[in-house]
Amino acid sequence: MSQGPWETPRLLLRHFTLDDGEFVLRLLNEPSFHEYIGDKGVRTLEGAHGYLSSGPIASYAKHGHGLNLVVLRETGVPIGMCGLIKRDTLESPDIGYAFVPEAWGVGYAREAASVILASAWQDFGMTRVLAITNAQNDPSQRLLLTLGFVEEAPRVLQEGSPPVRTFAKDRPAD
Repeated sequence: MSQGPWETPRLLLRHFTLDDGEFVLRLLNEPSFHEYIGDKGVRTLEGAHGYLSSGPIASYAKHGHGLNLVVLRETGVPIGMCGLIKRDTLESPDIGYAFVPEAWGVGYAREAASVILASAWQDFGMTRVLAITNAQNDPSQRLLLTLGFVEEAPRVLQEGSPPVRTFAKDRPAD
């Protein structure tokens, strides 16, 4: 396994580039993104480029990993993002994902998250991966449990913010 791009039977996951700005602008402004993940304040293509530069692209340089673009292999159409995020407020990297609504309910998130978890163990030698969701994000919580994550105590990531549900998965024994 490599550090990307990754392929599954239906998906290709690769590092973001600034050329992906239009898709990121759309994804970050989906009502579901605002509801379940948060409003990143990105309203222009320039803002999307800033988000990519200071977020995923900076993370690749600093950690070797970050959020990746998820595209349909057959058509090349972007449908979401999935990857590993290293937050200052968490002791281990966490897996993050978001998909456009028309890509929900057909297993793309599970497929993408599975290949990213395999990369966490094999490419980055991680022994533990976390995941966080807001309390209302039942579909994401069900997916994490399906992937073998175990729920831990809720955490407050930022003072004044509501607690998030926290899940963890330890590296499987060889």
